[in-house]
Amino acid sequence: MKKITSIVVDDIPEALEMLCRDLEHNFSEIEIIGKASSVIEAAKLLHKKQPDILFLDIMLGDGTGFDILEIVPNLQSKIIFVTASDEFAIKAFKFAAIDYILKPYSNEDLANSISKAKKQIKPNKEQLSVLQDSINNSNTNNQKISLHTSDKILVVQLTDIIRCKSDNNYTTFHLENGQKILVSKTLKYYADMLREHHFLRVHQSHLINTKYIKEFIKTDGGYIILKNKCSIPVSTRKKNEVIEMLNLIR
Repeated sequence: MKKITSIVVDDIPEALEMLCRDLEHNFSEIEIIGKASSVIEAAKLLHKKQPDILFLDIMLGDGTGFDILEIVPNLQSKIIFVTASDEFAIKAFKFAAIDYILKPYSNEDLANSISKAKKQIKPNKEQLSVLQDSINNSNTNNQKISLHTSDKILVVQLTDIIRCKSDNNYTTFHLENGQKILVSKTLKYYADMLREHHFLRVHQSHLINTKYIKEFIKTDGGYIILKNKCSIPVSTRKKNEVIEMLNLIR
């Protein structure tokens, strides 16, 4: 059976050796064909040979993992990002819809990522751009999100999203241009991600971009009318939150 080749990049020697040791001891199908601890070292290595899977740390001593991807633009390897435990970094990966291993990781985490890498194509340039922008800027400056549909990955401006509607374990994004995008993530997933970006969950089934609110009708149970004339129900327990949010608008 043909081995799956890999290269591991991490600027912390202990972390580099630990990941290599875990791969060698627990994943016999993985063959490590190279190690690197810097951008320059990794770029030189990847110009000589490209692995099936690249285990890539983001923050390196002489730059970032994105620098490596720019130096080796034709890289065909599937990328598994390895990142430190940082809430900001996690949110950046979610915005880009890119999988990652969070340090400290378990063998189960490693196994799941390897399994996904075997099945998936490498992240596209737009996904990597969203991730890079999210990493480089503060949380409030995230302007784009990557959305996985059944057949493609779409990069969408947050300002173009009017609302999101729950469809059981799926979420439908409604855009300003009338486009609808169905993704296989729950509404809660996106409500948590977009809370700091002027999105408000007003109902169990509805998440709205507050910039599109036209008016809040208090009668008939309470509902919001958006600028596109769409009416969105407001749950009883969310009414006070909606009113407080509207009172903050100047």
